[in-house]
Amino acid sequence: MWFLDNGSSHVSKATRAWLAAHPRFTVHHTPKHASWLNQVEIFFSILARRLLRRGEFTSRQDLIHQIREFTLAYDNEARPFRWTYDGTPLKAT
Repeated sequence: MWFLDNGSSHVSKATRAWLAAHPRFTVHHTPKHASWLNQVEIFFSILARRLLRRGEFTSRQDLIHQIREFTLAYDNEARPFRWTYDGTPLKAT
């Protein structure tokens, strides 16, 4: 099962054709303007930066264990995200 946003790359003819050729995948699209998906993406970014990129895992089970431990520890320290965008157009760096 895949949860995807409503981005144009997820609904293109090529994507629909690929999904039709691979019926074992079930796609669910999130509602437009689904801010909860942004929160999930932020959490996965934090997980990747703090654990996965620098982690050393001896087995798949070790990876699963470390992700669970990270999640439990993160739940204890997590605070609401503070949005700081002030409306100024973003510039590419």
